[in-house]
Amino acid sequence: MRMQQRSTFSGKVVWITGASSGIGRALALAFGASGATVAVSARRQELLDVLVTEIEANGGKARAFGCDVTAEKQLASCVRDIVDAFGRLDVAIANAGFGVTGRVTKMQESDWSRQLAVNVTGLALTAKHAIPLLQQTGGRLVLMGSVGAFLPNPGLSAYGASKAAVHSIGESLQVELMGSGVSCTTIHPGFVESNIARIDNEGRFHPDRSDPRPANLMWPTGKAAAVILRAIARRKKVFVFTGHGKIAVFLGRFFPVLARKLMAKAGNAMPPDTAG
Repeated sequence: MRMQQRSTFSGKVVWITGASSGIGRALALAFGASGATVAVSARRQELLDVLVTEIEANGGKARAFGCDVTAEKQLASCVRDIVDAFGRLDVAIANAGFGVTGRVTKMQESDWSRQLAVNVTGLALTAKHAIPLLQQTGGRLVLMGSVGAFLPNPGLSAYGASKAAVHSIGESLQVELMGSGVSCTTIHPGFVESNIARIDNEGRFHPDRSDPRPANLMWPTGKAAAVILRAIARRKKVFVFTGHGKIAVFLGRFFPVLARKLMAKAGNAMPPDTAG
């Protein structure tokens, strides 16, 4: 952990949703190591408790605040509890999310509703309840997107649509927050180790399900957390990583025909349970 990041976040209060696994968990560990007090939220309380114990064992400060981002009353209560516990909020990371799989012709209304409820509405409501507190501290709001926001997503159209919405929300907030002292950073990761491919369309976790994403392109969560912390510290507006993620976004923006051909090939190579 670089000294600059330690000085940036030391003594700050950081709230992370979806902190029980994947990037959220890695971010919680990284912020704990940076000297921040970490408030971790997710639906699975037992995993949050393990995370808090690990952060404290490494000399950090943390507390679990169970919360379902699809329930606004829980979000509002969670934010109040964090401020009651720590007196302030300096960084809010809307990280909770998952991926619905299936081709457009095969998905049900319920699939779309679950996808957008978590990845879009839950994220927007997290921002809504965090912003008034961040305005008091000149804080940082962080939205977790995906390089899928910029690409065709065969078999993952609902997920791609949700992350395109996240990007749009981030662009709007950067305007709405002008002059408020609050920055908004939208993070668009490429392939990062996580359980997202092992969670089905109903949100159930399948530990034995294979991950169809290319293992040779996968970043470890600790490496991802380190670069995300740097982007947040620098108050970047949009941050895309990994290397393959940057290439994918470049192709999607400037060579869309090629991007469609490449994604069509990738979609046809996906197994039935992930392509739909």
